Formats: sequence, structure tokens, C-alpha cells
Amino acid sequence: MHFITLLTDFGTADGFVGEVKGELLTRAPGATLIDIGHDIRPGDVIAASWALERIWDRFPEGTIHLVVIDPGGGGSRRGVIAHIAGRWYVGPDNGTLTRVLGHHEAEEVRELEVAPDPDPGRPSSRTFHGRDVFAPAAARLAAGDSPAVLGTLRDPAELVRFATPAPVRHGDSVRGSVTHIDRFGNLVTDIPARSLTPSALIEIGGEVVSGLRSTYASVESDALVALVGSTGMLEISVRDGSAAERLGVERGHTVYARPERD
Repeated sequence: MHFITLLTDFGTADGFVGEVKGELLTRAPGATLIDIGHDIRPGDVIAASWALERIWDRFPEGTIHLVVIDPGGGGSRRGVIAHIAGRWYVGPDNGTLTRVLGHHEAEEVRELEVAPDPDPGRPSSRTFHGRDVFAPAAARLAAGDSPAVLGTLRDPAELVRFATPAPVRHGDSVRGSVTHIDRFGNLVTDIPARSLTPSALIEIGGEVVSGLRSTYASVESDALVALVGSTGMLEISVRDGSAAERLGVERGHTVYARPERD
């Protein structure tokens, strides 16, 4: 039995996800389909890469991650199959693999044909590659087909990546940035727990948060709180509210962490 995960920006209102699942189950009826999420902001490759990094190695080796966030609905970007740390990725080569590749380099990459194993009884589309290109490729992998029949071998170094600035240390202070804003308005940064002290002062959006807490419930309702979140990185939150709205902060905003002074 193969696991196929789905991460898209299709939403759930229009039936697009259902079409993709139908294609997968028709071609690989024994597969187990797992929704990672379908509410990525349309075309937001950076958010997709962040989400993929979170779940990639939570699944067993052999899992097929079908990721379709595709700005432009096709265009000149290529479709790829990539084998990384025992798992497969199927989707557009547009940067969604950036954060995963920060942990593991790809062992094998193949460029997909435009329409692998087309079904002459059904119309295909130049705008719905999630259904007509990537889902059939993922299903064929799950059914046991060799990647070699799905595409041409390419250099893994050619995979598209976007820049991921790293935190910078200045003496005993660290300057980082907001890498993700989750649906609760929590500001996830790129500053790791090892760079923080329990009494650290966190500066962001004109506010200073004093000290790290262990949970959101450690402060009163509507209060700012800084903590190490489930990613192992510094997060700034508002209990029962949105830190992004409260501080007027967007992804990429600068955040500072420094020891408390006497």
C-alpha cells in the first residue's frame, strides 16, 4: 500500500481536489490518500515550501508527496519527479522543494513528460496539470511503474530554489525574520531555540516582548507572548488573537532577540 499526500492551493469549494483524487484512485485504487492542506494562498510557493518541510519526513519512506501550487497554471516551468530521503515528490519545479532540499539533497530527479499515459477517452487541459499531469504520474509511481518511464533524468542541482536568508548574530543578539504566518496569525521566525535564552527580549513591529513562555496560556487574553513553537523556532503570538494583525507584520519582517539587560 502506498501513501499519497496532497498539498495544493485548490481550496475545497470547486471540486478541483475531488477531480485529482478521482484520477489518483482510478489509476492506483490501492493507494491511501492523505490531505495535507488545500488552503495555501493561491500561487504562494513560499508558504507551500514551508508546509512541505513540516510534513515531509513525518511520513514513512515510499510516501509520494503530490504538491501542486502552480503560479501561472502551467507555463514554461517544468514538472518533476524527485526522490529525496526515501520519499517521492511530484509537482512543478518552482521552488516548493526549497526547504526540504535544505535538509536532504535529491538522489534522483526526472523531468515529466507533458501528459504521461494520456487517457484518450477524457479531455486533457493545459491549465489543470494537477489533474492531467501530476496526478497520473503520482498514481503510476504508486502502482509500481518505474520513474524511468515517466520522464528524463536531470541534474538534481538544477532544481529551482528560492533564497532563504539565515539569522545573523551580532554579539549576543540575533536578527532574524518572519518566515511564516499561520492561520491563527502566529508569527513563525527563523530564529532557533538554541539562539535564545529564557529571559530574552524579543523586538518586532515596534513592540518588545520580555522573556519566553512555554505555552500560549502563560499570558492573559489579548497579550503578546513569545515562545518556541512546534517547529523549534521562535514564535510571536497573541493569546486569543492575531499577532500579525496586532503588529501589522507580514512575512519577511525583521525580528530581534537579545538577552535581558540589568
